[in-house]
Amino acid sequence: MTRLRPKAVTLTDVAAARMREIMDAADENYVGVRIGVKNGGCAGMEYVMDYAVETAPLDEVVEENGIKIMIDPKAILFLLGTEIDYVVEKLSQRFVFNNPNQTDACGCGESVTIAPAKLDA
Repeated sequence: MTRLRPKAVTLTDVAAARMREIMDAADENYVGVRIGVKNGGCAGMEYVMDYAVETAPLDEVVEENGIKIMIDPKAILFLLGTEIDYVVEKLSQRFVFNNPNQTDACGCGESVTIAPAKLDA
């Protein structure tokens, strides 16, 4: 029997709706959203999001609520189990990565410390 593999990341309904609004308003016809992590900031890593013009051969592809998400293969262990949400506050609005692998964040909230997920054998 084949065991279903959980999705690497999930989107809340609010995040998916906002991504759909942004993509519908874009000047080009993108295939989805690319997410990953990069070295930077005072805590060591930063989340990155961009339009995806194509699916790369090694991308992990997740489809959630009508949104196709491409995950950089180098970032997959850092993002496993992450829920992406969209929050609207009094003076700001932003995408938030609720990541169980995140161990710390800087005071300004721009960078994080992430440990790779431990895979069960």
